[in-house]
Amino acid sequence: MITLTSAQIDAWLALLLWPFFRILAILSTDPFYSSRSIPIRVRVALAFMLTLLLIPSLPTMPAVAPVSPMGILIGLQQIIIGVAIGFTMRIVFTAVEMAGHIAGLQMGLGFASFYDPQHASNVAVVAQVASLLTLLLFLALNGHLIMIETIAKSFVSLPIQAKPLAAAGFKAVVMWGGEIFRYGVLLSLPVVAALLITNLSIGVMAKAAPQLNIFAVGFPLTLTIGGAAMYFVFPGFVPHIQHLIDSANKMALRLFS
Repeated sequence: MITLTSAQIDAWLALLLWPFFRILAILSTDPFYSSRSIPIRVRVALAFMLTLLLIPSLPTMPAVAPVSPMGILIGLQQIIIGVAIGFTMRIVFTAVEMAGHIAGLQMGLGFASFYDPQHASNVAVVAQVASLLTLLLFLALNGHLIMIETIAKSFVSLPIQAKPLAAAGFKAVVMWGGEIFRYGVLLSLPVVAALLITNLSIGVMAKAAPQLNIFAVGFPLTLTIGGAAMYFVFPGFVPHIQHLIDSANKMALRLFS
């Protein structure tokens, strides 16, 4: 007759639950796997499957019962780490979306929005186009597979332990969030510069010919030049987005370490 001690059961539960919490938190915040087009049950099943596959390669777990107060704190710690890792990758998409928002606002398309089921909110058209471009590039670069690799490496660089998280990790997440504004302005700068020159030209035209209907001429002109600028600028997004994805993966492995 096989007998199991409470210590063995606790060790097995810890080996299953704590990695599962971290992986599920990552998949729930990652910009690709957290898509609303992926059902929650599929996401949970994928997290459970990845947990079973990673269990043989996981470091030694702390000798703490999962249902104890310390075990619950360790579980919450894994959720925080998972959310932080998923957040670092989401910054990439948010930065490109902000660039689309800035460009669309300068083009006069700030009012042009539609309901996006993926974000469950109204999203500007230009920002949505930039987001789709980022998603396609993310898949073309095997970003969804790189994210799974990052999950596996996170248990080596950020092992499950009964120690509090380093405060420097939270600061790193906040500082990484600043990349939204930096890259948002950087990616939208060519379009903004082209539209600035266009608006200055329209202003000179309005000054030279006061009878010119500036509203009838200005909007179609800015829309046309803005669209042309985006057509030539979008191919230049590729190396910047690739650099952002690589930086996000490196940042995810340095958090709280």
